Amino acid sequence: MAKKITTIGGQALMEGIMMVGPTRTVAAFCSEQGVITTQEITTPRLTKKYPILGKPFIRGIFSLIDSYRLGYKALSLSADKLAEEAGEEEELTGLDKWLNDHLGDKLTGVLMGIAAVLGVALALVLFFMLPTVLFNLLQRLAGPGIAWARSLFEGVLRIALFLGYVLLISLLPDIRRVFQYHGAEHKTIFCYENDLPLTVENVRAQGRFHPRCGTSFLMLMLLLGVVVGFFIPFSNPFLRTFTKLLCIPVIMNIGYEVQKLCAHKEGLWCRLLTAPGLWMQRLTVKEPDDRMIEAAIAAMQAVIPEHGEDLIR
Repeated sequence: MAKKITTIGGQALMEGIMMVGPTRTVAAFCSEQGVITTQEITTPRLTKKYPILGKPFIRGIFSLIDSYRLGYKALSLSADKLAEEAGEEEELTGLDKWLNDHLGDKLTGVLMGIAAVLGVALALVLFFMLPTVLFNLLQRLAGPGIAWARSLFEGVLRIALFLGYVLLISLLPDIRRVFQYHGAEHKTIFCYENDLPLTVENVRAQGRFHPRCGTSFLMLMLLLGVVVGFFIPFSNPFLRTFTKLLCIPVIMNIGYEVQKLCAHKEGLWCRLLTAPGLWMQRLTVKEPDDRMIEAAIAAMQAVIPEHGEDLIR
């Protein structure tokens, strides 16, 4: 029997997993006592509300926007779950009390929003402006003869920064647990695609590196960015960064289609294109424990459609 390829995807959360099916999105959370609860996320998807946005070479960026919106909602829920388990016995004072009194239930969302804005600003400086500035300094020392290597230098530096960032955060125990839930998500999807019953034993036996992973997509984006960079003539950091930002939707749409094609096609080119992302997953996808697998199974079972609408045949 041929292996199934599903469109179902997921995201690791703090002590939980979100699975996104063709009609339902469900997050499963695991408490400290091992009790697993599920909650449906009803945030409407742009690609479903406006079918034109789901067409090839358009759907890439809007699918990612949908993933961000769903992921943001799921992460907020998981943060609230952790806060509930921690309890609120200790009395709040000072700034914490003011924030709680004025924002209340919105506090988690506000803090995550601020963190997202600061994260985007930091990413722009580190991944876009800094490589350009450093190459300009290098070119002043080595001369204009190395101008051809600008995009290659910037791309290698961006990949090195990305690897360094992932390695650094993987040292944090909480992030490592998120990476373990990431592994549970991949293994569960593989188990379903191999048409095996969704049991802990069957899921545990599956591989943990999946070609449709978001980590692989980020790596593919970085590599495509190197190619696009060769065609951007500007050396001014602000102008070059602005031009690259304008190119991001195009790169996203191309990368999305390439990854989608490689996920269910075989061949030398597909193996070459997916190899860097699969290698990168060694850092972001860890072996899960049984409770994590049980949470992934609960989320997966809740989003599998009745008539196989998720399958790519």
